[in-house]
Amino acid sequence: MDFVEQLKSNVDIAQVVGEYVRLRKSGPSRLVGLCPFHTEKTPSFGVNVAHQFYKCFGCGAGGDVIKFVMEIEGFSFWEALKSLAERHGIPLPKRSDYADEDTRLRAVLHDMHEVAQKAFRAALESPAGSEARRYLQQRGVRPEVAEEFGLGFADKSGQFLVRRLREREYSEPQMESSGLVRKRAEGEGFYDNFRGRLMFPIHNESGKLVGFAGRSLSDEDEPKYLNSPSTSIYQKSSVVYNIHRARSGIRQADFSILVEGYMDVIGLHGAGVGQAVASCGTALTSQQVRLLRRHSGNIVVNFDPDDAGAAAAERSVQMLLEESAHVRVLELEEGLDPDEYVRKFGSDRYRARLAKAPRYFVWLADRARRRFDMRAAEGRVAGFQFLLPAIQRIPDKIERAAVANDVAAYLGVEPGLVLDQFRKAAAERKEKSIPAPRAEMPAREKILLRCLVESAEARAAVLPRLSPPLLEKMAARKILEAILVLGDRFQFAALDARLADADKDLLAGLLLVDELGEEQISVNQAIACLDRLEEEHRAAARAALKADVRAAEQAGDFQQAIRLTLELEQLGHG
Repeated sequence: MDFVEQLKSNVDIAQVVGEYVRLRKSGPSRLVGLCPFHTEKTPSFGVNVAHQFYKCFGCGAGGDVIKFVMEIEGFSFWEALKSLAERHGIPLPKRSDYADEDTRLRAVLHDMHEVAQKAFRAALESPAGSEARRYLQQRGVRPEVAEEFGLGFADKSGQFLVRRLREREYSEPQMESSGLVRKRAEGEGFYDNFRGRLMFPIHNESGKLVGFAGRSLSDEDEPKYLNSPSTSIYQKSSVVYNIHRARSGIRQADFSILVEGYMDVIGLHGAGVGQAVASCGTALTSQQVRLLRRHSGNIVVNFDPDDAGAAAAERSVQMLLEESAHVRVLELEEGLDPDEYVRKFGSDRYRARLAKAPRYFVWLADRARRRFDMRAAEGRVAGFQFLLPAIQRIPDKIERAAVANDVAAYLGVEPGLVLDQFRKAAAERKEKSIPAPRAEMPAREKILLRCLVESAEARAAVLPRLSPPLLEKMAARKILEAILVLGDRFQFAALDARLADADKDLLAGLLLVDELGEEQISVNQAIACLDRLEEEHRAAARAALKADVRAAEQAGDFQQAIRLTLELEQLGHG
């Protein structure tokens, strides 16, 4: 057994997928959930535990556990192997034949970021880090929380990190690709990207260090926050800060808390509120929302209550609605941000406010009521039109209409205006539900195929009897032919590798969608189904011969009619 097969035989796909997708049991060996690769409201994504594969009938994604990790993490084949092996304690082969040049570069960049992280941590504890330590103390960040989040300090010299990377003998192209240092525009050499800043490590969903954010400690230093540039291991539009720590808490509570800043996340986490996450120095993106929705579709937006925070919350709500999230908005009193609030009032009071956070349209309607004169009809209409774009972004037509009516009632707008505005609005987006392709084959053929896939005993009894004429008219002909070719070397992965996409979908539909009881999967059932299919095949052949005899007689070709009659007698009269 080669390393790839060894790894796949020792890793449970349900456990791996379950770290990214909320799965529920739908059969003895089947699990279903919302697809992590596209937006949907009804689950079309399934995992077959018995045969260790996944399939989405909405977007077509599918494969084994290695393919899943490649797709979900954006890994190369070798990186997916390495990640799975490390997570499951499986020794890696010494050779790296699977690794290409890009994969090797990403591995080096991960190493360089670990070097930087250790250097930043050491600098925070050194005399040079006193200002950063003082800032953390003022913000109420305890030393153990700072250590948990890996907070550090970037020295002001501009050569602090350059020297350490050179000591490790990283090449100049590698240093330039890292985003940690910059090449001088004039002259030779490099200088540190982060200088005189409090450093926040940024991790991807699986906990790999991929970048940094640096906060200035002086009013003169701009910008206030500086993020790592895009690299081959970090694209800020697809990374959510703290998701690797928060995802278990999000699943347990069944909601996430989206805040604006790194310090808000750290403050809430330090107070015991473990579901807080933030976007990484960018406006919220669809990729980030999908990442959050993999763990829970319920999201509470808790941005700073100032004008800039409220405007950012509005934009985020629009994006969340487009991705079918269920959104509530928490606005804290006294103009406090989440970090300040838990420090002043404690986590219990924050949780109580969190539990009462209203649905987004109530929050938006309150903003409209403050912005427009609700005493005048024109003001009420203007308020409703202010809310209409957010309502129009709700993909589900029924929910969209219900919310529109609730908002109209809340603002005191005539119901007729709601219908009128919907007629005038741009063409509604219609959610296209793509049903899982059901195997279009008779029940007996389904049972036979399922038995052959599941039972070596059934294959031994049935395969010798599968003749080309019998297979010719069967819906699963190509799948059955592939099983015949494999014979006693049958493995599900080998079967899947031999099939075209249409037949892969047919097989996946049978194994993930069709409800066949376990009692239907046995060698006796397989033989009984084959007996019946053979009889149906003989009956169809007899009917065809009878029709040919009549046609020959009508044409006056009696020799042909006699020959066909003899063939019919050999089959036996039906």
